[in-house]
Amino acid sequence: MDEAKALSFPFTSPTPLDPPTEWADLREKCPVAHITLPSGDSARLVTRYADVKQVLADPRFPRATADSARVADTESGGLFNSDMAQAMPQDGEAHQRWRRMITKWFTVKRMRMLQPRIEAMADLLIDDMVKRGQPADLKAGLGFPLPVWVICDMLGVPDSDRDKFAYWSDTMLSLTRYTQAQMETSAAEFLSYMTAHVQAKRAEPGDDLLSDLITTSDAGGGGLPDLVLVYTGQGLLVAGHETTANMIGKMVAMLLADRRQWEALVADRSLVRGAVEEALRIDANPGLGMVRYLTKDLEVAGERLPTGTTVMCSMGAANRDETVYPNADTMDLSRTPNPHLSFGVGPHSCIGQSLARTELQVVLEVLLRRLPTLELAVAPDELNRVEGLAVGGLREVPVRW
Repeated sequence: MDEAKALSFPFTSPTPLDPPTEWADLREKCPVAHITLPSGDSARLVTRYADVKQVLADPRFPRATADSARVADTESGGLFNSDMAQAMPQDGEAHQRWRRMITKWFTVKRMRMLQPRIEAMADLLIDDMVKRGQPADLKAGLGFPLPVWVICDMLGVPDSDRDKFAYWSDTMLSLTRYTQAQMETSAAEFLSYMTAHVQAKRAEPGDDLLSDLITTSDAGGGGLPDLVLVYTGQGLLVAGHETTANMIGKMVAMLLADRRQWEALVADRSLVRGAVEEALRIDANPGLGMVRYLTKDLEVAGERLPTGTTVMCSMGAANRDETVYPNADTMDLSRTPNPHLSFGVGPHSCIGQSLARTELQVVLEVLLRRLPTLELAVAPDELNRVEGLAVGGLREVPVRW
């Protein structure tokens, strides 16, 4: 496929819960495709499992640089080309040190300790949802407020500001939804808020992630600069609630769209962990994907990609690769092994994946316990997708019980 035939990206799915038809076509016929991003800039799209894993796992390639393709249709190019993306340590020892400092807050042991509090909050949110009556929007009542509360608690910021965080996050993740002026104003407000928060934590540290980073940096000398601390808070706040909130809604919608899946879980709760992994794998609305900027020539699927190429890795397409997953388009709650790429792989894999998994499992377990008769209040094809953002999801998930 030559530049004249570059595909407009991201693709549109035929229905809210089905994958774009381009995924299968490209995996079979054009595994390294020419695409045009919402900005108008060009990139290459990788769709096969082995190729996506190869690019993501290569430690030489950063997520973004000043020279990489702009993603959003604004002058700034959106989150991937933002000041935050440029200021954060992208590779090498500096990046690994930053990850080590944060990762200790997302260990499996810490998640087990956090789980009872997440479960208690989920129960309270379901109480409120039931009290307000049915039909209800599961995303607004549970999917959004739960992960916001969790990440706000970890960062020591008040979850009463969640509406601000939601708007700031959406503007940072915008592809086509917001104007350049809106994004600049939002970025300035978010930066001012988080700068003040970091300064307050420096003056009076608490038992939270940012306070720990500040204390560790101060004690170790040559620690994280204030701007990196601020952007770390911003990045975790965005990633910690936006993606998980969307995934909660998508997971429940997928399981309810095929009643057999939900009934299987009601009958056997031991399937919950596998259901979460399979929902992550088969997600038809995972969002844009992960960007890599090639700082050296790279051969992918037999094609040489030159230095300076921006590569978009489609984990959603890779997760349906039949060479790795038999009956890849079928949701199988007991599928094993399930080495999906939804959280990425390699040096830039998602730091908070253990938290996301914990939240998804807890939500599913509590819903099965509290509302076993849960069902969609609309036909699956009537669900409304999130549009114009780098993350994929459903605008609302109407349910009854």
